[in-house]
Amino acid sequence: MTDRDPLSGREVIFEFITLGDYVRVAAVDGITGEEVYVSGPVNTPQADLERIALRKLIRKLGLASPDEEDPENKTPRRGGRGVIV
Repeated sequence: MTDRDPLSGREVIFEFITLGDYVRVAAVDGITGEEVYVSGPVNTPQADLERIALRKLIRKLGLASPDEEDPENKTPRRGGRGVIV
């Protein structure tokens, strides 16, 4: 990752489980044991699913800086629910 990597020095374990037409990805923080899950179509590149799961894990651990100038920092569309990761 980059020098601003909030998970530097931490181990993250990824688990991929194919269930029919989709893949379920678990990302587990090696220090806290916190887990997050994402899923996507079976033909989605593994790197994309890992990136999404990693960003979700960073948010769950509270390591994401809300004022950080991140080009991928997205907010929901008007009337939408949740946060786009």
